[in-house]
Amino acid sequence: MIDQFVKDKNSVFFTEIEKINQALAKAVQDALLKHKQAGNPVAIWRDGKVVWIPPEEILAKENKL
Repeated sequence: MIDQFVKDKNSVFFTEIEKINQALAKAVQDALLKHKQAGNPVAIWRDGKVVWIPPEEILAKENKL
């Protein structure tokens, strides 16, 4: 019974993967925009190190609905 649940759950995941990716991309853009507007830096992982990006260098675009 658990095997069937896992299969069903995975099939939903794979059929909705594009919507999931779009939602995650929108969430990241929203978070970046809020940081930029608030004047807060963001931390990213680059070349094996944590790097702080100042707000004026954050690449974020406003979502127009």
